[in-house]
Amino acid sequence: MFHFRVAIGFLSALALAACATTTPPRWSTAPRSASPVAQNFVVASNPLAAEAGMKILRQGGSAVDAAIAVQAMLSLVEPQSSGMGGGAFMTFFDGGTGKVVVYDGRETAPAGAAPDMFLGADGKPIPFRDALVSGRATGVPGAVRMLALAHDEHGSLPWKSLFGDAERTARTGFTITPRLAKFLEGNFPQMQVADARRYFSAPDGSIKKAGDQLANPAYADFLQRLAAQGPSALYAGDTAQRIVTRVAAGPLGSSMTLADLAAYRPLKREAVCNPYRVYVVCVPPPPSSGVAFLQLLSLLERTDIDKRGPADPQAWFLFAEASRLMYADRDRYVGDPAFTAVPVAGLLDSAYVDSRAKLIGATAGPPPSAGVPPGAQIAGIDDTHEPGGTSHFIVGDARGNVVSITTTVESIFGTGRMVDGFFLNNQLTDFSFTPQDAGGRPAANAVAPGKRPRSSMIPLVMVDRAGHFAGAIGSAGGNAILAYVGKSLVAAVDWGLPMQEALALPNLIARGSAFQGEVSKFSPETLAGLKARGIDLRPGQGEDSGVHAVIIRNGVVDGGYDPRREGRVLVEAATPQVDR
Repeated sequence: MFHFRVAIGFLSALALAACATTTPPRWSTAPRSASPVAQNFVVASNPLAAEAGMKILRQGGSAVDAAIAVQAMLSLVEPQSSGMGGGAFMTFFDGGTGKVVVYDGRETAPAGAAPDMFLGADGKPIPFRDALVSGRATGVPGAVRMLALAHDEHGSLPWKSLFGDAERTARTGFTITPRLAKFLEGNFPQMQVADARRYFSAPDGSIKKAGDQLANPAYADFLQRLAAQGPSALYAGDTAQRIVTRVAAGPLGSSMTLADLAAYRPLKREAVCNPYRVYVVCVPPPPSSGVAFLQLLSLLERTDIDKRGPADPQAWFLFAEASRLMYADRDRYVGDPAFTAVPVAGLLDSAYVDSRAKLIGATAGPPPSAGVPPGAQIAGIDDTHEPGGTSHFIVGDARGNVVSITTTVESIFGTGRMVDGFFLNNQLTDFSFTPQDAGGRPAANAVAPGKRPRSSMIPLVMVDRAGHFAGAIGSAGGNAILAYVGKSLVAAVDWGLPMQEALALPNLIARGSAFQGEVSKFSPETLAGLKARGIDLRPGQGEDSGVHAVIIRNGVVDGGYDPRREGRVLVEAATPQVDR
């Protein structure tokens, strides 16, 4: 755990030194003399999910209580992104103590997993589209047990009281939104899986459309059992057996057993924290890519991006080049720390970041190679593909506690396979399909039994110089998450934009030789300026981010949801509750 009441002074000095020459943003970032007025807030990608969380807060529930209600509803109304069959990372700010801790609910590979499980008979990686819907793509789900652990430590209302909204909505049905309908119409391999097609089909056999009603009685029944039995409703008994049976089926069946499900344990980890401007930013440690994101911020602090703005092509060029350096290091070194030595301190070492920042020139050159940070062990070149999916939401309660959580079933609708009304994840496709490179060096993110795949999910929390909660942010989007969150944080903190405007800015993802993003949203002048600097931006990743964020400005919650989704920001004054 990182305790701000003790360490904030030292980190604040570093932050102040870093920003001493910056131009003040449009919004004041001066520290508050006291915590903000007690407020309940929820930011989520679906209005029904946001309202389910706020209802729990109105009843005196904690941020963790409300997060459980939000997740239960998202599994129903946004099944393409997250659910009970997936995993999550939660970064938790304790309003009473100032501590930030991380709950790791990342899925794990079953005990029978092997490094070559995604290689064909010819020794080459199997087609990615085939892997996505395979049984062996599913990791042991972690979200439910992680939420239960957090509830044991920070819950106020009984576990059994947190699923009512989602259960009722599953029984009565909800209206399919345009965003969900878009995925039902898309050319995704999951929509060819019998489970998904059956679930989303109308009586005449056609796929349902936006505006149609969709009920899920099987999920309602599961939630009823989950409320009564706790996490064992998923990790043991009939549901667990149905998961094992479903993933064992071909093509490419899984080795997952009931013992794998019974053995799953979430982890409580220390947050990794580093200063940025007048804040301290805290992220999950590996296997999350949080340390890489902190490196990105450190690289940007060594530029003058804060003196520029969203209309300046040089600002976007600096962001792109810093991103490429960050991704090169991230892809080489970050993996499950229980299986590979991740040089967390080395990646943030000031001299090392200085040396990497000096590689940012006047124009974009060839893809940068990974550096050699202090303490690094040379790892093999990585071959990991991370499709976009996932959902991020934020909850704050009247006690000052805040949950920043990124949750996922990985690719769209996971594997397309369902059990008890929820989709099973395809998270193990986040491993490197090639376990070692041509030189025989093992990839840091190679498959291994019990291992957690590297994740781009980086739910973060910001704290100000006085140790108070100052903001939270995270996103969906596969490996582009780091770029989405980075752009949004720069826009809100360095350029002083209101959060909703910051999230609406166009996305730019620079990784290796690829420069992709929302070309149509950039001005012709910005595109020309980027091209003159060696960046020919092309459409690709960038159109489906899911950034949700809050920042505290002068004691007021400034929240935003990604306009590319169907989000909602709810903020209500609240009477501080007494812990029960």
